[in-house]
Amino acid sequence: MRKRTLRFGFSSSLLAGSVVATCVVFWMAGLQATGAAQGRKQAEGAKSGSNTKLVERGKYIVEGVAACSDCHTPRRENGESDRSKWLAGAPVFFQPAHPSPNWPVNAPRLAGLPPGTDTEIITLLTTGVWRDGKPLRLPMPRFRMARSDAEAVVAYLKSL
Repeated sequence: MRKRTLRFGFSSSLLAGSVVATCVVFWMAGLQATGAAQGRKQAEGAKSGSNTKLVERGKYIVEGVAACSDCHTPRRENGESDRSKWLAGAPVFFQPAHPSPNWPVNAPRLAGLPPGTDTEIITLLTTGVWRDGKPLRLPMPRFRMARSDAEAVVAYLKSL
């Protein structure tokens, strides 16, 4: 069988192979672009707070495990937390058994805009160290959360 040579000196089998290779390259590029777009959509969904499982996990940790509202929510006269000011910051309502000059007067706001960047809050919750490189003052517990739990807490606080 004789190979046919096209006008520009290419054999037909070489040209066909080049066309197939080009199609495969474009097909693969399309898959990568689709995958990248899906990754961006997932990241945007997480940023917008639509990741309800993450927020629900954060709520469970904040309300059920860490009891953040005990200090960060104002109390009514009867001693109950004021849900209308949930995690809005509050005066620390108890004092240490022995006087401490470093004892905080107020617990900061956590709802909506926590008192630091996402990275700072996650670092605090995973290491117990604040942005100044020091552990927080008592009565704040020195948490050692898993990063995924700390991210869930931040997602929940920002959802409020």
